[in-house]
Amino acid sequence: MKISVFFPSNSAEIVKQNKAEFEVSSLVKNIFVLGEDIATKQFFSSETLRCIAAAADAEYVLFYSKPAPLKLGKFALERMVQVADDAQAGMLYADYYKTTDGKTFANPLIDCQLGSVRDDFDFGSVVLYRTDLLKSVAAEMADFQYAAFYALRLAVSEKAPVVHLNEYLYTEMDDDNRKSGEKQFDYVNPRNREVQIEMELACTEHLKRIGAYLSQAPKEIDFSEGDFTAEVSVVIPVKNRVRTIRDAVKSVLSQKTDFVFNLIVVDNHSTDGTTEILQELSADPRVIHVVPARTDLGIGGCWNEAVHNPHAGKFVVQLDSDDVYETPRTLQIMRDAFYAQKCAMLIGAYTMKNFDMQTIAPGLIDHREWTDENGRNNALRINGLGAPRAFYTPLLRQMNLPNTSYGEDYALGLRFSREYRIGRIYESLYCCRRWDGNSDAALEIDKINKNNLYKDKLRTIEIMARMKMKK
Repeated sequence: MKISVFFPSNSAEIVKQNKAEFEVSSLVKNIFVLGEDIATKQFFSSETLRCIAAAADAEYVLFYSKPAPLKLGKFALERMVQVADDAQAGMLYADYYKTTDGKTFANPLIDCQLGSVRDDFDFGSVVLYRTDLLKSVAAEMADFQYAAFYALRLAVSEKAPVVHLNEYLYTEMDDDNRKSGEKQFDYVNPRNREVQIEMELACTEHLKRIGAYLSQAPKEIDFSEGDFTAEVSVVIPVKNRVRTIRDAVKSVLSQKTDFVFNLIVVDNHSTDGTTEILQELSADPRVIHVVPARTDLGIGGCWNEAVHNPHAGKFVVQLDSDDVYETPRTLQIMRDAFYAQKCAMLIGAYTMKNFDMQTIAPGLIDHREWTDENGRNNALRINGLGAPRAFYTPLLRQMNLPNTSYGEDYALGLRFSREYRIGRIYESLYCCRRWDGNSDAALEIDKINKNNLYKDKLRTIEIMARMKMKK
């Protein structure tokens, strides 16, 4: 078994260094530097992939994607080929070490599953492909400028296993030192819009090929179900947010509407003074302060407590305990949109703020990648659906949220979109605050992996359900 190696051009010194790393292994048949040995206009284009396919003449293709120094572990390539051959893998990737600011850290990865269709899945920078599969996929691929390697790995996954080898086989130099909370919104950055259009197309074609693409019209909604004393309920699950809960509640109570609304705060046994603040604020009869009997509830479980509360309104609207509504018209706008768009779930737009309510990058998050035609399919690719979220209560009571504290809202969005229309509002209605105590501000790799693994599992479940619908 031999390997054809491909990596991008850089300085002559780095190219020489990386060639030397690969030449240590007797498995390496040839090495091609993209931009030197092979001319490339767009690095991640179909044209580049077809050039790689034409040049590769070994059983495996190894692609190193970073224009930075690489250090391979001893016998790393031999181990990759051995496992790929044993597992009959179409694609193989491994855990690695990352060197940042002179310090080296372990960077474990997660298994790729049926639902791992997001285009930012981390395979690391060293990936091994079976050459015959790469060639067959490249020959049939559409002309992409940016999404070729994403389309490649989706297509390969349809033909052979994608294997994660959880062994640390190499060390890479990190060239993206942003915190996880800053990377989280890359896919909604307008500068990346052309890229996202291609990624959506590649994902959509994959869903069609595996039988998970939704094409049928969404079900119609009958808003006459149930008997509600309030038209809208805002739901705030909270635990130990003494610094922010008062602002959140006041932003609800300042809403101006032509209908009756209330606020259900599910206080998940706070110990920092949050409970006492809520007891004070519940002097306003619109504030319903609920302390659940159970002590095993996550955010999703707290939401279920509120949704099944007898005071819950016909529509329930989300507000996190450290965020605020941007306008006193938020509830009116959202309620009116339910009737206008005839949707079962509704999602607005929000603006990123710091603790002092100053706008921070990336600013407005409006999720304009959503379309009525393909939004419910593209929802499987992106990592979030937006905020504020609102639901038609009778349906939400049937579905319920998973009892988790991450991804519970995304799970619900996928489930609703399978059968019902999700409405959108693209003006900013909500302020999402990032601060040191915020749970999303910066995450360690183990927490990032845990979160991503869970969302991929949600996608796997949803894809399986959609495939079942087609049978």
